[in-house]
Amino acid sequence: MQTATSHDAPQGVRQVDIGPERDGQRIDNALATLLKGVPKSMIYRLLRTGQVRVNGKRAKPDTRLSAGDTLRIPPVRTAERAPDRGPAPEMVARVAEAVIFEDKHFLAIDKPSGIASHGGSGISHGAIELLRAARPEQHLELVHRLDRDTSGVLVFAKTRAGLTGLQAAIRAGEVTKQYLCLMVGHPPKARFDVNAPLQKFVLQGGERMVKVSDNGKPSLTFFREMEQYTGARLMQATLGTGRTHQIRVHAAHVGHPLAGDTKYGDREANKRFKDKGLQRLFLHAAHMGFELEGRAYSFSAPLPDDLKNFLDALGDKGKSNRWLRPAAPRPGPRK
Repeated sequence: MQTATSHDAPQGVRQVDIGPERDGQRIDNALATLLKGVPKSMIYRLLRTGQVRVNGKRAKPDTRLSAGDTLRIPPVRTAERAPDRGPAPEMVARVAEAVIFEDKHFLAIDKPSGIASHGGSGISHGAIELLRAARPEQHLELVHRLDRDTSGVLVFAKTRAGLTGLQAAIRAGEVTKQYLCLMVGHPPKARFDVNAPLQKFVLQGGERMVKVSDNGKPSLTFFREMEQYTGARLMQATLGTGRTHQIRVHAAHVGHPLAGDTKYGDREANKRFKDKGLQRLFLHAAHMGFELEGRAYSFSAPLPDDLKNFLDALGDKGKSNRWLRPAAPRPGPRK
């Protein structure tokens, strides 16, 4: 539950008492959430000019807050915004019903396709905003992200320890992430790895893209065949690294893009698959596992009905249903 409180001081200065949910958080990130609608450039200017103070002392952008601190925030003029009408109740209910695990540190959902991980870029409400609307009494933070069209396991932190602990494990390569995806065509091997560096760039129209480039960041994906279908193969993709659009770009790089991928995929193949009922990207986050504070966590989400029904429509299935249970993970490199 959010325990940081604020009370008015003369001339509009705010004094915010920091609760345990912000213990260890960088002050610039805390201000970004406390000062909704204020540009980051303004937040850094306030910090640079010494107007933000912690326990009476000037703070730098990388200053980390501690539970019990008093944060001084100066008066800030924010732009007038249209009132937020809030998310549609049916969307809130849809995400609230998707919870597959919960304890004191984490909450995991089986995210439906079509719901973004968070709002922004023309999206008013993502999964995190919908969950916060469903549980206004709880403090929830998004730990990692899934693309809007990707379904499956998405994890949120309920405590600062859970957030920082899992994010550290992700950075260290200690988290297993396995996806189910449908590759166009017939890869020549049932098991293969794609070790190709990835670089992000932005098109003239503002669309974000990723490409294989020697100037990119090291990126590694392990692919394993699970089922055979007419004109496609159901694959399990295990991440060795966690780059933006990694599975999609690596699949396209080896000549077997993902079915339904309108950004990196095969237009003609996508049209054929759409005629058979595929309405979206065939990519599903099936499993995520890690250890924290001596406890092993393992979250799994079954393939959604829309993707299972599409596979049934393809026919010629082989290798009977091994994909229904996660395979033993292959270790990825430590960063």
